[in-house]
Amino acid sequence: MDIILERAKTLKQELTDFVLDAEGDIAIALETFSADQSSRSYQSELHQRNLVIDRFLVEGTVNDTTPIHLFLEQSDAFTESDRALLQSWHRAFIGLFEIVQVLPDGFELRNWTTAKQYCVKPLDANSLQTMARLKVGEILLTQIAPLTDDEWMFFSNWTSLGKLGKPKLAVAIGNFKKAYPAFLYSDAPELEEEAWRSVEQYHQGFLDFFGSDEITLPGYQFSKKLAEFQTHITQKQAKSAGLDESLTLAELAEQTGTSKEEITSAAEALGADAKTITQMLDSKASTKMVAPQVELPTHLKQAEQVTALTHPQWGQLFLTPYQAFKTLLESDDWQSNPNTEKQILQNLENVEMNSFVWHRLATQYPTALQSILQVTLKRPEFDLQQDLDTLLTDNKKCLKPILPEIASVPLHLHELFQDAVLEVSKDRSKSKVKQTKSGFGLKK
Repeated sequence: MDIILERAKTLKQELTDFVLDAEGDIAIALETFSADQSSRSYQSELHQRNLVIDRFLVEGTVNDTTPIHLFLEQSDAFTESDRALLQSWHRAFIGLFEIVQVLPDGFELRNWTTAKQYCVKPLDANSLQTMARLKVGEILLTQIAPLTDDEWMFFSNWTSLGKLGKPKLAVAIGNFKKAYPAFLYSDAPELEEEAWRSVEQYHQGFLDFFGSDEITLPGYQFSKKLAEFQTHITQKQAKSAGLDESLTLAELAEQTGTSKEEITSAAEALGADAKTITQMLDSKASTKMVAPQVELPTHLKQAEQVTALTHPQWGQLFLTPYQAFKTLLESDDWQSNPNTEKQILQNLENVEMNSFVWHRLATQYPTALQSILQVTLKRPEFDLQQDLDTLLTDNKKCLKPILPEIASVPLHLHELFQDAVLEVSKDRSKSKVKQTKSGFGLKK
């Protein structure tokens, strides 16, 4: 076994023991990190527990430092190469990888979300033997960390999702994005930067079109305006990019014998909104554009009023309780309102009413919001400026924005989704043909 790999295995085990045996600040930090991550994963309990520990080793913070830094501080026995290797593990990341090639001592893996490839080695011979059954094309969910400048190592247990067709792969990537949003483009800062830039551009387009960062309309009316905005922004992007608008995805599908209706039906099977896909099919730029379409969900279309908020990082939020919350904060007799406590608690639990919304209202109505929270939470000492973030965190609200759905995606992911839609539509079409033939047979 490679000397560097053997040393890496030893250092990782020593680092793990150091963290698990620690008390005080490290133990508290690990517990906090674990609680924060446990609700986001769709993995088994055992896999999740092991992965959380491995993630804490490289991602965790203890006060203003890291577990690796504290580990290095507790001994002078580490060589320069040891220190360099340990520090490099801060670049470890979780990914959804496809096996591109099986090597004698490892694997060539392709990170599906960024299309980057890595030569990755198991930590020891036993691990390599266990992985011998894996085949080219299988999808692995795992964490990898640097070993040398050119090689990486498996830093955590792996889970094989098997060989996935495009529809199931598209679903797996969607699940990965929900469970590990911070790792979507973690090994491709240029893609992440472009995605965030697209959110800013969309925000500016929203401001230019609607004239404000806060709009309230009846649901059905807002749905129509949003569709107009989508058309406006798509045409603007296509024109600025100089795209070829001669052929739509729908026209391309028809050339392959697939109807527009079949594609729409297939999109619904993948969890996409049918009208959104129809807009994509009708767009002349749809084969090139990688910005998702946005449409109000049915329950918002039917709502009496919907408030849209836009932010250059949080993206766009579509809320029904927002205006009622503002009315409560503007009221002089909120204490006599029997629904005040219920309304506050519901807004704390509502995932749509995120940290951005609460901080926006805290800026606009600081005195009223602080007073209401003091009474509702039975915390007369509650200080809005000092305690709001803790309150939001306790209610599982992220304090920092996560890349919103409106962010543009890399072209290879955009094309994967389109291919998945076409594939499902063809399968459904074949199924209908078979069912029709059986029906005729029964009539004989």
